[in-house]
Amino acid sequence: MSIISDLFGKSPFGPLVEHTKKVHECVEMIRPLMEALSHENYIEIRELHNRISKLEYEADKIKHEVRSQLPRRLFLPVDRIDLENFLRCQDKIADYTEDFSVILTIRNTKIHPHLIDKFFKLVEQVFQVTGTLLTAAVELQNLAEVSFSGAEAKRVLQWLDGLGEEEWKADRIARDLSRDIYKLEHEVDTLTIIFYEKMIRKLGQIANEAENAGDMLRGMLIR
Repeated sequence: MSIISDLFGKSPFGPLVEHTKKVHECVEMIRPLMEALSHENYIEIRELHNRISKLEYEADKIKHEVRSQLPRRLFLPVDRIDLENFLRCQDKIADYTEDFSVILTIRNTKIHPHLIDKFFKLVEQVFQVTGTLLTAAVELQNLAEVSFSGAEAKRVLQWLDGLGEEEWKADRIARDLSRDIYKLEHEVDTLTIIFYEKMIRKLGQIANEAENAGDMLRGMLIR
């Protein structure tokens, strides 16, 4: 390999955007998972879990490609460690989404009728968090072309400014849902309550990692 190629390498930003999109494909499967659970369609849940596992594997392959294209020497518009941290957060989002699907396959849990709408409210808010991140992250390739500065960077920062508030809303919905669950403790068995809490915790982790990824991206833009 020539010295110039060694210094510059291939741009990692195109594959990084593809990784972001693949991770979001994983997250998009949460809604149909909850639909299947609300209809007690446990066969479909297992089928959806298999699809998520495949998407997570595909995201892993892209992740390895991104890492192989990160130059180890010079000429990145941002620090290599920042890109690696961003990639790690995105990787966790896909992992946690697969974990959520695994939880639903372990046991044929039924959602109490009083909780269905509230679970969907949480799912939609988590999707709002990850969707905001996706909107910002898909601009990575364009941002690299302008050295992570200028009007493009300001627009992405505006999108990211709302990410923390969206994650806070997800936390608040999760807390309210937990309270509602324990109000039903005389109607719902303990093991079912434990599974409800596992579901809430995993959805919360997805939102938290989306916020963390946004913080990594924000750090790249303001340095």
